[in-house]
Formats: sequence, C-alpha cells, structure tokens
Amino acid sequence: MLRASSQSNEGSIIERLATQAPKTFVEFGFHPVEFNCLPLVKTDGWQGVLIDGNADQVEDATRLLPKNVTALQRFITLDNIDFVRDLFPRLGILSIDVDGNDYWFLERLIETRPTVICVEYNSSFGLEPVTIPYHSDFDRHKYHTRGWYHGASITALASLCAKHGYGLAAVSSGGMNAIFTTTGDLDPGKEWKANSFRERHSGIAHDQQWASLRDMPLIRV
Repeated sequence: MLRASSQSNEGSIIERLATQAPKTFVEFGFHPVEFNCLPLVKTDGWQGVLIDGNADQVEDATRLLPKNVTALQRFITLDNIDFVRDLFPRLGILSIDVDGNDYWFLERLIETRPTVICVEYNSSFGLEPVTIPYHSDFDRHKYHTRGWYHGASITALASLCAKHGYGLAAVSSGGMNAIFTTTGDLDPGKEWKANSFRERHSGIAHDQQWASLRDMPLIRV
C-alpha cells in the first residue's frame, strides 16, 4: 500500500481550507510519496496534476498514484508555464515548491484565482521582503554551497498575494510553506517559522544562514 505524506502538516492545512474549493489542484515540485495535496488524492471527486522536471519521479508517480492524478515531466519556465491556465476550468489548489523561481511562477499564475495557494518560502531570508532574480535555468546548488539561495521570503510572497486579494491563512509547522486564501488575515511577521529541517541538518541557525545570503543578488519587492 502506498504510504505518503506532505513535508510536515501542509496536507492537513490544505484539506481544512479546501472544503469549499473546486475539486482540482496543480502542484509544482513533488515526490511520489511526499507532496502537499496528497489528502485530496484520497478524497472522492478530486482531480490533480503534479509537475516536476525529474523523469524518474514522474514515472513513479504515474505507477503509484490513482488515475485521478496526472503526473507531467516539465522543467517549468516563464516561457512554458501558461499551459497551466488551461488544465482546469477552475483551480482549487495551487501548490508551488520548486526551490527556485517560486515567486515568479506564483506571480504569473495567481490570476487563475485558486481558492488556496500553498507556496514554499525561504526561511533563510528571514523577514526581508526579497526574492531571487528570475533565471530560466535556475539550480540552487550552483549558486550556494548549501543550496540556501532560492525562492522568496514569506514577506515577499505575502506582499505579492496581498496585491491580488489574498492573505496569510497558515504556516506549516516545519517552517517551509505559507498558505494563502482570500480570507486569510495572519501577520507574516508573527507567523514566520525557521525551517526546522534546515536548522537540524545543517546545525546553523537562520540568522547565520541569512548572513551567508545577504550579499547575493536579491530583489526587494
């Protein structure tokens, strides 16, 4: 039997917030047995699309997951992302975790008006409202020895979402993902959490992580 989960408690948060959402989801960046929209896969009536650049993970997902989920191998860029707009007439959940151009992909797709947005934030940036510049071929390990240079801060993502009528509704317990809805009203500065996995495995506190990133190219938003 397939045993799968989200990174921490993202799945249960999404499930709770999606009760009135259209039963469709799109998730960028996944592992066949670990992805944010997993609880929806197990719920009647839901349809989803998982997208990742790793061919082996897509093959495994196609073999392991039920037929209501389609796994696509795509290395997403701003030049090819617009096909997502046509996957479903109405999008219930949009989940983005690509360890790179997360901010720019959300900026392009937020006009699809998903009911729930789940997007990874980079806790190493702290509360600085910053994102990496867009790179079509981005690979975080080419830019930083520990791979910490990627994505955007929680405040940068919250600012983008606020421009489109979304507010922060929850932050995952592991300090990795922020979840936004049109009724969310939480303060990102108070809800921010450090990435517990990153701190535990590196042994380096988040303020020291930021010290290794602050002089790299960043865009304030």
